Amino acid sequence: MPGLFNKTSVITVYLIMKSICYFFLITVFLSCNSAPDDSQTIIDRAIALAGGENYDNTEVEFQFRDREYGYKREGGRFEYVRLFKDSSSVIRDVVSNGGFMREIDGLKVDVVDSMARKYLNSVNSVIYFAMLPYGLNDAAVNKTYLGKKTIDDKEYHKIRVTFDQEGGGDDFEDVFIYWIGTEDQKIGYLAYEFHVDGGGIRFRKAYNERYVGGIRFVDYINYKPAAGQPVEGTDDAYTSGELEELSKIELKDIKVNRL
Repeated sequence: MPGLFNKTSVITVYLIMKSICYFFLITVFLSCNSAPDDSQTIIDRAIALAGGENYDNTEVEFQFRDREYGYKREGGRFEYVRLFKDSSSVIRDVVSNGGFMREIDGLKVDVVDSMARKYLNSVNSVIYFAMLPYGLNDAAVNKTYLGKKTIDDKEYHKIRVTFDQEGGGDDFEDVFIYWIGTEDQKIGYLAYEFHVDGGGIRFRKAYNERYVGGIRFVDYINYKPAAGQPVEGTDDAYTSGELEELSKIELKDIKVNRL
């Protein structure tokens, strides 16, 4: 009595199964290549290539304009410092897990809540931009992929960042756009819409890249778009030469110490 499958039927089944496997693999390949890019993965890679674990257990010092700044993270705790001279006094502002503190000539002073929030936000803002892309994985951050964009003959992932009200700080309504290189995974441009001090929109172009202590630092050319320009369209306005250059954001005397 012949077996359940003779030689011919076995070969036929094998060829059918092989065709099905090829079809499945091709379908998966096409599906993967047509799927939208994952903004979380892009941000993860950008952070890893810009410094990764070097952002933790680290102390960073730099000068921005006429003030000195410090960034320190160790064991889940952080401390951001701004040091400057006002008239004849030395002022030291500190933002940490415990909130905001101001010292004048080494002595802690009381600051009314409204001014404390203003000083805290000012220190946070400088540290935030200096240490990018670190911070883009904070719990209150929301990321949306906006597609790919070519600027100055280079292709970028375009990612929109917003913030939850809870944990997003006083500026939780601000909106950021980041252009991250599709090949090098580095932030080349950013734009943001802010609402304090009358609000507005800025567009920044990164330049003067350097690595100090394994962390990537850049300076920025700061641009202002025309009134009514949506933040998402500032890349087109830049390409068309419609932005007004306002200033340069330059970090000087950068020092990085591992803790």
